[in-house]
Amino acid sequence: MATQLKNLSDFSHTTVPDGSRYKFAIAVAEWNAEITGSLYNGAFQTLLKHNVKEEHILTVTVPGSFELSSAADILLQKRPDLDAVICLGCVIQGDTRHFDFICDAVANGITQVSVKYSKPVIFGVLTTNDQQQAIDRAGGKHGNKGDEAAITAIKMAAFSASL
Repeated sequence: MATQLKNLSDFSHTTVPDGSRYKFAIAVAEWNAEITGSLYNGAFQTLLKHNVKEEHILTVTVPGSFELSSAADILLQKRPDLDAVICLGCVIQGDTRHFDFICDAVANGITQVSVKYSKPVIFGVLTTNDQQQAIDRAGGKHGNKGDEAAITAIKMAAFSASL
């Protein structure tokens, strides 16, 4: 597997726009809080690193990853000044098909909200086979998906503003 060979959160090969003119919301699932907390810290610090003003970052929590789509929809409805919403969660494979249904619903829901509002809604949800894979992708040896989600949000906000 290629991900075992590198840190996925290396952005040395790309230019990240200045984020100072944009407003973001970060919706964070409380389920698997150890992992989602690390994702959140990565996203928040990455936004600050790229000049997003702290007062332009709205953070909300939701019970689980399934609720991220609803949160993004509510945020964009109530806060049309937002340039993007970053959705952070973690779904770990269990013994039942619940994993499949949740992952599918979250991915489709986030996409639908993005299309509905013509605003970037970023999928920063880990869908892993086990706890260790989640740890590895939430600040561990494979980087931090929260960092990646924040970079994607800045890039997509800049893309949208450029049109």
